[in-house]
Amino acid sequence: MGLMDKVKQQAEQALAKAQQGVSQGQAKFDQVQAKRQADVLLRNLGAAYYAKERSGGPQDAVDAAMKMLDEHVAAHGPIDTSAAAATATQTGPATTGAPPPPASSTTPTSGASAVAGNFSIDDVS
Repeated sequence: MGLMDKVKQQAEQALAKAQQGVSQGQAKFDQVQAKRQADVLLRNLGAAYYAKERSGGPQDAVDAAMKMLDEHVAAHGPIDTSAAAATATQTGPATTGAPPPPASSTTPTSGASAVAGNFSIDDVS
């Protein structure tokens, strides 16, 4: 086997591995997109149910949200609704039911407003 044959064979193997990596990446991307869509659908169902129970919202909104979730499950398989899965995917602060910490009582030193988020570089010491 000549040198060019070996190089060609190695290039073909590298191409096959690259294509396999791309297909695995696409599958993972599709999985993440389906999970995000499921999260949105579950949130919408929860909001519709809460509105129905607490402020007399329409049952139609709950039924429509449930129908959309059923269609998602039919297309993508079952949704993991365990508490561990919900906690692991949170991107914001954990919601434990505890009240938020009290606001800081310090005042800015440069005359800037004490409103949260209204800071300037002069406030940093």
